[in-house]
Amino acid sequence: MTAETIRHFFAWCSVINYALLILWSLLTLWVPGWSAFVVRMYGLEKDSFASVNFKGIMYYKLGIILFNLVPYLALRIMA
Repeated sequence: MTAETIRHFFAWCSVINYALLILWSLLTLWVPGWSAFVVRMYGLEKDSFASVNFKGIMYYKLGIILFNLVPYLALRIMA
């Protein structure tokens, strides 16, 4: 496996993960029934769900940066 293959792998991982992050964010913003459904299903309060949802989005974004973008940029610099 060459460095270019690994670089393409990290690039596509970043694209797919950011697409999922955008989908999650748009679902949270534009589909208010989704949050009500999740709150009823898990028995949460609406405020605590908003906090958990925001933290999830934040940690997912941080994970994408640390585990996809940083290795991709390191391979781009090395090449």
